[in-house]
Amino acid sequence: MVLPKKPSRLNSIAEAIGKQLNVPVVSIAPEKAAEHFGWFAQMAAIDCPTSSKWTQEHLNWHPTLPTLLVDIENGVYTK
Repeated sequence: MVLPKKPSRLNSIAEAIGKQLNVPVVSIAPEKAAEHFGWFAQMAAIDCPTSSKWTQEHLNWHPTLPTLLVDIENGVYTK
């Protein structure tokens, strides 16, 4: 399996979900986020990329399954 070099961004995940559900996905201006997302607005705005590099190096763990984005694109959560 080939892993992405960068973590999936929220907009990529939203676009993949929208495609699977056949619903439009639109960008929302930051000043409108609280109105749209409610309590989740602050979480949606956080930019905190993660990596499994430390886990792979220190615990000798290596991912063997598809990424979240690949699973979404393959309809794993919508079938």
